[in-house]
Amino acid sequence: MLDRSSLSRPLSPREEQVLQLMTKGMTNQQIAGHLCVTVHAVKFHLASIYRKFEVNNRTEAVVAFLQANGELKPRP
Repeated sequence: MLDRSSLSRPLSPREEQVLQLMTKGMTNQQIAGHLCVTVHAVKFHLASIYRKFEVNNRTEAVVAFLQANGELKPRP
């Protein structure tokens, strides 16, 4: 799973679920349906994820998540 030591604050289990679904290309609405939560809840988790990874958008969050998991190597 995620190397939590790379974050200033660790992700919650739900935030990790949201990120994993984002890596599959799911929209906020699809994620909400899959997790049985509201779209507003997904947006709340995304805002928290962006803060923790210090990123500004969905693409940057997915890249940071994949790098933290060792699934994507950072560019030199």
